[in-house]
Amino acid sequence: MDAMTTAVDRFNEAVGKAGAFLVLPLVGVVFYEILMRYAFNSPTIWGFELTLFLYGLNYMLGLALTEKLGGHVSVDVLTARMNPRAKALMGIVSYAVMFVPIWLGLSIWTAKYALTSAGMMERNPTSWNPPVWPIKLLMALGVVMLFLQGVCTLVNHIQTYRGLKE
Repeated sequence: MDAMTTAVDRFNEAVGKAGAFLVLPLVGVVFYEILMRYAFNSPTIWGFELTLFLYGLNYMLGLALTEKLGGHVSVDVLTARMNPRAKALMGIVSYAVMFVPIWLGLSIWTAKYALTSAGMMERNPTSWNPPVWPIKLLMALGVVMLFLQGVCTLVNHIQTYRGLKE
């Protein structure tokens, strides 16, 4: 089980850090769009959509890394004064009852949605008309990565509860 969690952790860390670099072209596109719109009165037809794609990917590919680092919103008021074993039990219950079933369902539905989009080579019906199926596939990957990272978090809580991990 440790090999699986380590592999998922490493993959999510690599993808999350790579996804963070999407901010650089995002800033470039926004700068270019502003320059063209206000300095030359010639806005692009693709700038707004491309910023949505880049930011969406940046966000979705960072979800799992944020889960790994414990950066998602949590209600610490309940666990602040608990010992590590009690915190782990609370984590086991919350992840087993809420996180895993919800994100498993979202992973399945998102993957089906993305595969349907890829199967029909979906394009955005705008004047730019870019293909959106690659974006949807990458976003589905982000959802699946978050689910797998949540399973790893659940495994870590179980190991902590059993005294195998601190």
